[in-house]
Amino acid sequence: MYVCNCRGVTDQDIRNAAYDGVTNLRSLRKCTGATGQCGKCAPHANAVLKETLEDLNCYDAIGSLSYA
Repeated sequence: MYVCNCRGVTDQDIRNAAYDGVTNLRSLRKCTGATGQCGKCAPHANAVLKETLEDLNCYDAIGSLSYA
């Protein structure tokens, strides 16, 4: 599913970026271009990124990012 229509970035693109080490929106923007034009996709892009990082066990029990 497209998350960023302006740049043509899908949820899978965001997941792949997370698998490659992206951990925040700034890095995601540099890697994929998502959130780089109108910015309306930022909340959804961030949610997909966070969900993927949680799946990768990068978040500890209190929700802080930990680089495991």
